[in-house]
Amino acid sequence: MASSSKRPRSGASGGSGPSGPSGASGASGASGLSGAPVPDEAVPHVRVAVIGSGFGGLGAAVRLRRAGITDFVVLERADSVGGTWRDNSYPGCACDVPSHLYSFSFAPNPEWPRSFSGQPDIRAYLEKVATVFGLRPHLRFNAEVLEARWESEETRWRLTTSAGQWTADAVVSAAGPLADPQIPDLPGLSGFPGKVFHSSRWDHEFDLAGKRVAVVGTGASAAQIIPSIQPEVGKLTVFQRTPAWVLPRRDREISQLEKWLHGRLPVTAKIRRGTLFALRELQVDAFVRRPGLLRVIQQLAERHIAQGIPDPALRAKLTPDYRIGCKRILLSNTYYPALAAANAEVVSSGLRELRGSTLVAADGSEHEVDAIVFGTGFHVTDMPIGARVFGADGTSLAEVWKGGMEALRGSTVRGFPNLFFVIGPNTGLGNSSMILMIESQLNYMIDALTTLASVGATAMQPTARAQRQWNLELQHRMDRTVWTTGGCRSWYLDPSGKNTVLWPGSTTAFRRATRKVDLGEYELIMRTAPTAAPTTARTVQEASA
Repeated sequence: MASSSKRPRSGASGGSGPSGPSGASGASGASGLSGAPVPDEAVPHVRVAVIGSGFGGLGAAVRLRRAGITDFVVLERADSVGGTWRDNSYPGCACDVPSHLYSFSFAPNPEWPRSFSGQPDIRAYLEKVATVFGLRPHLRFNAEVLEARWESEETRWRLTTSAGQWTADAVVSAAGPLADPQIPDLPGLSGFPGKVFHSSRWDHEFDLAGKRVAVVGTGASAAQIIPSIQPEVGKLTVFQRTPAWVLPRRDREISQLEKWLHGRLPVTAKIRRGTLFALRELQVDAFVRRPGLLRVIQQLAERHIAQGIPDPALRAKLTPDYRIGCKRILLSNTYYPALAAANAEVVSSGLRELRGSTLVAADGSEHEVDAIVFGTGFHVTDMPIGARVFGADGTSLAEVWKGGMEALRGSTVRGFPNLFFVIGPNTGLGNSSMILMIESQLNYMIDALTTLASVGATAMQPTARAQRQWNLELQHRMDRTVWTTGGCRSWYLDPSGKNTVLWPGSTTAFRRATRKVDLGEYELIMRTAPTAAPTTARTVQEASA
């Protein structure tokens, strides 16, 4: 486990152990978690601090090492790597992106067991990445980031964690948007006498057999949970505010011959990955520019409902009234049969309140249950890490983003020098693999750090003009997408109705946009005194005035 702030300077030979998103800080010593002063010389300094050890954090660590940057730590709030694939262990948990596309390009896995792999296999893959690429010496487990604060005079970040403090030249936030569960604040929930948990905090000790179970929500997680638990529960009540479009899941076991070929002839795995990538890229135009092209896909989904739900009344409840693609499309062969089972009931309205063990729906119907599973998503448009990150003027990122999340190229934010996001604002995908977007942002982050070193600057932040222009253009393009025109309200939208989650283009276009850092979009900050002495910093513009 990570020790206190007396750990020596961290690098490739650092301490043991794999996110999390206060104290005033200064050159003369900051307060530790106990309130006692921590001398600066006792606080380890690293070139880069990475927050989180999911795909984003581990990918950042690999790329840092490959770039020759070994002086870094990965701060992880849990006791193992994996991110969302560690946290989500609910029954039936699996990926809806093909396995050979949902993996790092630099770490192909010829041993994927299925075309759509389950959570245990994906988590095992991430554990293997941490070992094979020599990341474990950099990992600091049980080190939740409580605060990250930019110190302008020292041109560095100070991170206060549950395992002590670090200072860093740069911070990579890979805390991820699917990290902190969102449970609605319902009247009477605190007085419910039964079991309550979120899908991402599954209680494996609780036996659902024979119980009356309510599942609240019908998103991607619920669509996997419902078929997994329906056969064992006594009664299953599903609260559905808005139905989802569901397509068949073309899942199958990967044969031994395929595994052998991919292992012995890696080019076959590259061809497979390339084909999957190309097929997904061909779909992009329908989502972002010509939503009418999705009509054929919607007809397939309608046929899928008709085949899985013989009862016309139930079919009507489960048929969306918006265009397919507006909300996340689900993949399942078992979802509809589970909802059509004799012990299942679909309540086509949201949950309004609880009265003891009675759940009252928005339509007034009452349902007695023993346990509640919330499949109600995560804090995506209001990432909790934002409330813990404080920029150059002492303002929190959450405050800066209160009108909606924005970043330059999804990666950097004005007022927060040397803060780089992995899966930042408007970098999500509606139809392909997030790993492709993660690797593009890692390219950008590495180019930024190496560019800083080559020009002799200490830090960088986007100009107000560059960040504004990028987001104006992005939102203009968003107006044509199915996520805006499809007639639904999705978790992609913030409270004001602005899509701050998805990228309105192809992954190829994003890769081009993040291939190199354009210094014309940035202000460079120079350190004007040695780190060991009291320092001041100024921008290049100030230095040359």
